[in-house]
Amino acid sequence: MERVDVTILGREYSLACDTEEKPRLLAAVRHVDQLMGRIQGTGKISSNERIAVMAALHIATEFLGLKAPDGPLGGLAVGDFKRKIEDMNSMLDDALSGQEKLL
Repeated sequence: MERVDVTILGREYSLACDTEEKPRLLAAVRHVDQLMGRIQGTGKISSNERIAVMAALHIATEFLGLKAPDGPLGGLAVGDFKRKIEDMNSMLDDALSGQEKLL
């Protein structure tokens, strides 16, 4: 593990990561810092905590909107995929709930 010192919205943080993960971590730090800076720059939100929550929601929305690569699930967004899995789990739970009575 490697120690990495970063700055996000003017505050210093000391993080640990594997050496091979450092470039990805630094890219994530840049993304979060830029996004939080833009949110702060609007002047509508002043609390760092609220800025962080708004940034987290924005990043979660970006993530859930990502499309799966080509293949059987190509074009399916992560959020849609998650909902489909939840629907299948619910169907399985319904189907199996009657089986418990047979035992």
